[in-house]
Amino acid sequence: MRKLSELKKDCCGVIASVNGDSRFVSRITSIGLTPGCRVKVIKNEWHRPLLVFSRDTMIALNRKECDWIEVAEAV
Repeated sequence: MRKLSELKKDCCGVIASVNGDSRFVSRITSIGLTPGCRVKVIKNEWHRPLLVFSRDTMIALNRKECDWIEVAEAV
């Protein structure tokens, strides 16, 4: 398992778990980032929000938030 923020640009992963307080988990799952969901990292630049593509949607995530999302790297 890796943190979402550790995936490099153009890498794909499958969300394994979403951790954090209930407010964060509720917000993240409501935008479609749920366990089992595939994500592709579009942009991962230092000190910038992480840009991911999932379920036909582009999503920008705060780096701290990405540390609470664990992914398994997809082939």
